[in-house]
Parts: sequence; C-alpha cells; structure tokens
Amino acid sequence: MTATTPTDTVVAEVMAELATLEDDRTREVNAKHGDDHGVNLGKLRALAKRLKTQQELARQLWKTGDTAARLLALLICRPRAFERDELDAMLREARAPKVQDWLVNYVVKKSPHSEELRLAWYADPDPVVASAGWALTTERVTKKPESLDLPGLLDVIESEMRDAPDRLQWAMNHCLAQIGIEHPAHRARAIDIGERLAVLKDYPTSPGCTSPYAPIWISEMVRRAHT
Repeated sequence: MTATTPTDTVVAEVMAELATLEDDRTREVNAKHGDDHGVNLGKLRALAKRLKTQQELARQLWKTGDTAARLLALLICRPRAFERDELDAMLREARAPKVQDWLVNYVVKKSPHSEELRLAWYADPDPVVASAGWALTTERVTKKPESLDLPGLLDVIESEMRDAPDRLQWAMNHCLAQIGIEHPAHRARAIDIGERLAVLKDYPTSPGCTSPYAPIWISEMVRRAHT
C-alpha cells in the first residue's frame, strides 16, 4: 500500500486552521525572539496530535515557507524518512530560530544522517548552520562522547567563542558547559575558559533559573548531581 500525496485542499485546510490560531500578542512576543508567527505552541501541538504522523503532508507544509506551518510539519513528520541532502537544504532554509531548533532537536537528532550532518555543519561558514553542528556536537558530548576530541573542542571554543555571532556563540557556550558538566577530567579547563572569556556572564536570568554563564552553569549542575 503506497502513501497518498495530500491534496492542495488538505494543505489549504490546515493552513486555514493555522490562520485561525494566529494571535497578535503571541506574534509580538515571538517577534522578540526572531520568530515570525503568532500561533501558541500549545495549540500547535494539539493540532499536530490530531493530525498524527503524515510525512507527505509535512513535506507540503514545509514547502509553504510559512513559519507556523513548518513548525507543524516538524511535529507530524517521520524523522528517519528524510534524506541527508533534504535535511541539509531544510536547515539552510530555516531562518526562524524556533524552526531551526525544532528541526535539529526533533528531526535531525533522530535521523540516521545526524553524524554526517554534524561533521558537515560544524565548521560551515554560515553561523546559523554552524550553530546546528555545535548543537549536534553537544548532544554527542552528553550522550555518546566516544571518539570525540574533547580537548580539541575546547581549543576551538577558547579561540572562537568570544567573537562568534550570537546564535553560534550560544551553541558553543552550551557545548562548553556540557563538557564541564559531563567530563570531570576537563571540568577545570572548561570553567577557566568560561571565566576568561566571560561570555553571557551578565545575561539576565530569572529567579530560580540557572545562569547560562558556563562557570555558574557547570558548578550548579554538578552540585545538583551530588545532592
């Protein structure tokens, strides 16, 4: 039995439903984070749950270029069904931060092509693409560090993180923190790099939340693990 391709009518119906979920206040809040849509994510997830997994519909929604539609596509797709080059093209099209984050975390991390893409993206000249490579690297630092050159990663972070564009800097900082948290042999160096570079040291942090400043982040997570 072959999968059927969604008709233009089905796509139009989904797009119309997304339009009814648009909210001006939500769009205003999202815009502050670089995301150009006004759909509450809880309502978006509820719609995805109702639609269930539909790979071809996901592909059609992605093609619309609409941010809310692309987020929905990432919730109803089958991650392992995408080819390597297809995922690469999707990332390069995904300029909204939330779309990039969901693409990497919900799809690429579950793909059989994730390691190949990590290696391809990690040193890409486009900082948005490179940030995705660093996000995949952080995943490996945490869950599958075997064969990773952790001292080499720290070398790159030490030399490049301070002057990296915001999104790439954030991704590299996350990697630095995870190396310090997960790997005691490299913890002192990770904290030292964080202190000397002072990246995100003054980042505003809500009460009860952990600062993204690596030395504080590392120390707090290690403390929690031992209490």
